[in-house]
Amino acid sequence: MQTARTTEQWRELDAAHHLHPFTDPHSLNQQGARVITRGEGIHLWDSEGHKIIDGMAGLWCVNIGYGRKDLPEVARRQMEDLAYYNTFFKTTHPAVVELSHLLSEVAPEGFRHIFYTNSGSESVDTMMRMVRHFWAVQGKPEKKVLIGRWNGYHGSTIGGASLGGMTYMHEQGDLPIPGIEHVEQPWWYKYGKDMTPEEFGLAAARWVEDKILEVGPERVAAFVGEPIQGAGGVIIPPSTYWPEVERICRKYDVLLVADEVICGFGRTGEWFGQQTMGFRPDIFTTAKGLSSGYLPIGAVFVGDRVANVLVAGGDFNHGFTYSGHPVAAAVAHANVKALRDEGIVDRVKNETGPYMQERWRATFGNFDHVDDVRGVGLIQGFTLVRNKATHELFPEWGTAGTMCRDIFFENNLIMRACGDHIVAAPPLVITKAEIDEMLGVAGRCLERFEKVVREKGMAG
Repeated sequence: MQTARTTEQWRELDAAHHLHPFTDPHSLNQQGARVITRGEGIHLWDSEGHKIIDGMAGLWCVNIGYGRKDLPEVARRQMEDLAYYNTFFKTTHPAVVELSHLLSEVAPEGFRHIFYTNSGSESVDTMMRMVRHFWAVQGKPEKKVLIGRWNGYHGSTIGGASLGGMTYMHEQGDLPIPGIEHVEQPWWYKYGKDMTPEEFGLAAARWVEDKILEVGPERVAAFVGEPIQGAGGVIIPPSTYWPEVERICRKYDVLLVADEVICGFGRTGEWFGQQTMGFRPDIFTTAKGLSSGYLPIGAVFVGDRVANVLVAGGDFNHGFTYSGHPVAAAVAHANVKALRDEGIVDRVKNETGPYMQERWRATFGNFDHVDDVRGVGLIQGFTLVRNKATHELFPEWGTAGTMCRDIFFENNLIMRACGDHIVAAPPLVITKAEIDEMLGVAGRCLERFEKVVREKGMAG
């Protein structure tokens, strides 16, 4: 199939029939999509033969790297044994049972129950219904408001996009839906300039408390946040933020939910971001790294407090045709087992994660228009700024970021622009030598970016 057509033919067919996510179709069709044909480790190849460093692990998901031979073999065997059966109507199958058991072993203590979905967006929508049902079966149906954060990302379904704080998404589809509130993101560089990071973490947590009191604790079902905001630009809260948010939620009897779709399965150097950031949620959502993107699957981990109520509360009228799909479950099981047994997560924590963070800061710390260089494990970012001395951002948010990202792409390195944040999250199997390779290219790209900034008169 990959050799049957030329690049131009694929582009023509793509433009004729394929509507891409988060894309301006007219602009893309004029330029033509890049056709990716193969992957191995941290590298991709396109239809023109270019070798590309994937600094984003697909969409934050290919934790185990491209080109594994064992996962396709697991899928083949499972398809031969049982290609599909549902988990409705009092049935189960070995693949989903074994996956559930394994996930309960790698999860933090107290998370013994898992509900399966097909994506992170579906995990978030499932969680939203679950927390409202949790309160309703206890005689508190009015306790249904969910609080998210501005610039947080929780998927693109109606529920997930509403809970997320991306205003450009709210502009389409009459969002957010009722019962959703937002507080400001804990971005110290922009909002905490007159405070230490630790002081700002406490102040930002109090925004959550203020919103709970504004809405009324008797009406608030849950506060939901990513341990580290991913698509929002790798916003890493100060160390004081999450413990204080947890204290506030416990004080007002509000469920605390972690969206671990990006942070989960080793990205931060721990199995889950909550462990890195030092808090304990009641529920957390996952997808992406659960199968390393080899097949679509998501999961909601339900803590004992919530699970005990749900188990005793009768039918939970929610689910998907492919909840716990046997092939996806079998592949996810093999992926998680490999992340554990091959020491991949431990290596991120003890070797490649610290090395990446050291090299990331050394590479980008001295550029005139790069500031707030940050990261943990194998998730990192920096912010493009007009004036580093005064923390002044570029006036048209996203213009500089897009320009910088395009320079990366032209040099066969995939890193992502989230507004004027530049972020990276490579496969967890990246080696120290590959980190050097990736950041060597990135450093040269930033030199080119700063030259363009000067030429265009964008500098402050």
